Amino acid sequence: MGTHYDAMILAYIGDSLLELFVREKLVSAGETNTGRLSSMAQKLVCAPAQSEKADELLPLLTEEESDIYRLGRNHKVTGKPKRASIVEYHRATGVEAVFGYLHLSGRDERARELFNALYGNI
Repeated sequence: MGTHYDAMILAYIGDSLLELFVREKLVSAGETNTGRLSSMAQKLVCAPAQSEKADELLPLLTEEESDIYRLGRNHKVTGKPKRASIVEYHRATGVEAVFGYLHLSGRDERARELFNALYGNI
């Protein structure tokens, strides 16, 4: 896996990357009201929404990326998620970990490819 990062660090970076990609996509679609942009972005990057995207993402992943997904998904949670079930939170963390891993590995093109497959229709 190259440089080793903790699953939560991968998810932390992946969360930021996904939010950036979503914001860029919404702006490129022509939305200019920042309040609406923030509201729309939040609905797309929250744990329940990311958990739903896991089902679309998993068949697209390489074996290595699948390992990263499982690493993030299986990371022990110390607290209770605020706006998601524990299952949604784990699945979302797996999705975020994949994007964080790709970014930190210098594979932003692959991250964009997966993002477009998941969010191309927003």
